[in-house]
Amino acid sequence: MNPYKRESHMRDIRVVGDPVLRTPAEPVTDFDRELRRLIDEMFQVMYQARGVGLAGPQIGVSKRIFVYDCSNRKGHVINPELTVDDDAEVLDEEGCLSVPGRETGTPIYARTPRAAGVTVRGLDRLGRPVQVKARGMLARCFQHETDHLDGKLYVDRLAKDAARKVLLQAP
Repeated sequence: MNPYKRESHMRDIRVVGDPVLRTPAEPVTDFDRELRRLIDEMFQVMYQARGVGLAGPQIGVSKRIFVYDCSNRKGHVINPELTVDDDAEVLDEEGCLSVPGRETGTPIYARTPRAAGVTVRGLDRLGRPVQVKARGMLARCFQHETDHLDGKLYVDRLAKDAARKVLLQAP
């Protein structure tokens, strides 16, 4: 089964080359039933694709929202603001559901530099404040998903040759 093709009622994951992935997302202003349905759908799409995080633009929704299930932590953040708490650079493997290999259909991984520790602040589905401090894989996830909301992909953080190598494998 191709993880990028959804059941008919679910949105497809957008892949590199789609302009929505390079466009900064708009703030969420309506905390209504439609938003709660979107969050539930984002979790379904993320789990079906075996991801650990998913941002609105990845399913064609240009709104500042992401969901995650990483390092035994699960949640969502709306209108996130990311603060770096520990700027020591950590180089580790990172991939993206929106940058699949042309041959495999699965994410292409590359050693990507990220800050060691971050705090994300935003709102939950009811408009209540949330704040999560993170290190390790969860910090990497928060930085990756926040980048999506700013119109960036993990390949933008790679050296030019490494980014080229990844993009040559993508569709």
